[in-house]
Amino acid sequence: MLPIRIMIADDHALLRQGIKKVLELEDDLTVIAEASDGEEAIKKVEEFEPDILLLDINMPKLNGLGVAKALKAADNKTNIIILSIHDDEHYVLEVIKSGAAGYLLKDIEPGMLVNAIRTVFGGEPFIYPTLAKRLFSELNRLDKSKRYEMARNARGSAERLTAREIEVLQLIGQGLSNHDMAQRLYLSEKTVKNHLTNIFRKINVADRTQAVLYAIRHKIVHLE
Repeated sequence: MLPIRIMIADDHALLRQGIKKVLELEDDLTVIAEASDGEEAIKKVEEFEPDILLLDINMPKLNGLGVAKALKAADNKTNIIILSIHDDEHYVLEVIKSGAAGYLLKDIEPGMLVNAIRTVFGGEPFIYPTLAKRLFSELNRLDKSKRYEMARNARGSAERLTAREIEVLQLIGQGLSNHDMAQRLYLSEKTVKNHLTNIFRKINVADRTQAVLYAIRHKIVHLE
């Protein structure tokens, strides 16, 4: 199997080298390019087409969110993981809006960085666990009657979501895989996939990250 191709964009050369050394200890990861500012990051993503872009949120010339938005507008397929010093759920919301698939704090353990890269490469979002917990802390307090109420309110251009689809949407927000959701809900993975297909169609989104943003906007998930 080919390794996951990674680009690192950060204005601190020492940090870039440190991340590169960590990642290249893994057989399935390889760093193919680096950038020291936002404009260079966009150019090199277009040139090298990495699978994953590790992107500092505070960059000269163009910050990380600007880079992510520009790549999204260009329909670039590189998966973006934002690296940040900001321990604030509002930054996470902005990251989701920008089209990035992950949000990590710079003080993470190397193992978590590697796990995040593999998770995002596999098609699932990854948010620093303490921030994810803060974002979705109310999920466990939602009872069935609340879910039905939210299903009635989750409208706009979307069709009505069922109570079960609300449950699946909430578990997407917690970062659970299809396998984990199937175990949690006592369903087959095929049934979970069918629910995901129906949810994406009903709320008119293309992926899990957009679905989480929809859930937050429509109060299916509440922020503290």
